[in-house]
Amino acid sequence: MELRRQLAHLERVLGADLPGAQRRAREVVGEERWPVTLAVAVAIVLQATLSGRLALGPSGLIVGLEAALGIALLIANPRRINRRSRVLRVLSIALVALTSLANAWSSYALIRAIVVGDHHLTAVSLLASGGAVYLTNIIVFGLWYWEWEAGGPVERAHSGRPYPDFLFPQDSGGAPVPPGWAPTFADYLYVSYTNATAFSPTDTMPLSRWAKLLMMVQSAVALVTIGLVVARAVNIFP
Repeated sequence: MELRRQLAHLERVLGADLPGAQRRAREVVGEERWPVTLAVAVAIVLQATLSGRLALGPSGLIVGLEAALGIALLIANPRRINRRSRVLRVLSIALVALTSLANAWSSYALIRAIVVGDHHLTAVSLLASGGAVYLTNIIVFGLWYWEWEAGGPVERAHSGRPYPDFLFPQDSGGAPVPPGWAPTFADYLYVSYTNATAFSPTDTMPLSRWAKLLMMVQSAVALVTIGLVVARAVNIFP
């Protein structure tokens, strides 16, 4: 028993110099919180700028709920996203789902206003509203990709990506990659942006079925939104 205690003490003292210990320490560092918080804040501001006819529910209600959820997550993990918690996981998914629902309603309301010929929509307001919905769409799908790939950011920090849902260029081994590289929110936001502008995957390939279907839905929404907004704006532009 005494020998076991001595060995355990020696492992704690020298563990920082062992490759395995370094790897475990790096895995649980977690992503920085501020990029995700900034993206959510931008999405909330974009939704707040939409007119009442395009907003879901009473004015300010959904935006207030989104802000409250975002602040709660920021307080719980102010610097790094590495804390395993079922409650925090539910709150994070609820924030993304609420933002998605609000933007989906705004997309529907905007498309409906274009189709029925709402006379309140001027060319400037149409382009502004369409741009807000389009940019929020990019942020929302970037959050979904980030939230679900390989179990989410916390699970990726602890366990890595044994079964990735996206194949990034750094995963293929064809380019020099820093040791311990792992995708962060910026990488998923880039995937969302390229998918919304090219209407197809670019340098990052979806591997799982849910990733393929989600990218397909995003491309369809982006294509319809851009096509209708631009076509209508050109027709009514003075």
